[in-house]
Amino acid sequence: MLIQPTNPTPQPQLGHVETVIVQSRKLSCDGGLGALGHPKVWLKIGDHQTFCPYCSRLFVLDPNATTDTTH
Repeated sequence: MLIQPTNPTPQPQLGHVETVIVQSRKLSCDGGLGALGHPKVWLKIGDHQTFCPYCSRLFVLDPNATTDTTH
């Protein structure tokens, strides 16, 4: 399991491919293609967005999302 450190200005490896609006600062990405995806990685949104290091999906925190205070 890969855990990405909080990074307010992440850079995609392969260029931006998809934007996903999320409700939580903590999320996981597995590529979304089942067996054709990638290993599941856990990501943390620092400021308002982060990229998946494998598939370059952009995860953006919904401005109306409630504050995520869990660890």
